[in-house]
Amino acid sequence: MVVRSTITVVLIAALCLVATGSVFAEENKFELNPSYGIREILNAYVGKWVAVRIGTGEPLEGTVTQVGSHLVHISRLSGKDFYDAVVVIDRIDAVIIKVRGN
Repeated sequence: MVVRSTITVVLIAALCLVATGSVFAEENKFELNPSYGIREILNAYVGKWVAVRIGTGEPLEGTVTQVGSHLVHISRLSGKDFYDAVVVIDRIDAVIIKVRGN
């Protein structure tokens, strides 16, 4: 009985260490390439969550689905369950990306 509870404690501790390690593994390092423009940054984030700011308005948050020569398709907009957006790349003032966990 003591052996069984000891094994259970060891397994729980191992799972906690694995879970903690995966939190730290989620940190993405971002390095700005001086030759990059908004289009290249968006291309690097296809399939990932971003927020784009257009002018002084609220950012549009969602997943980059496709990047064209003039437009970007952002799907699954945050707070707008049934909507996507198509945004003119040249009008984007900022791309907000997640690079760190808590």
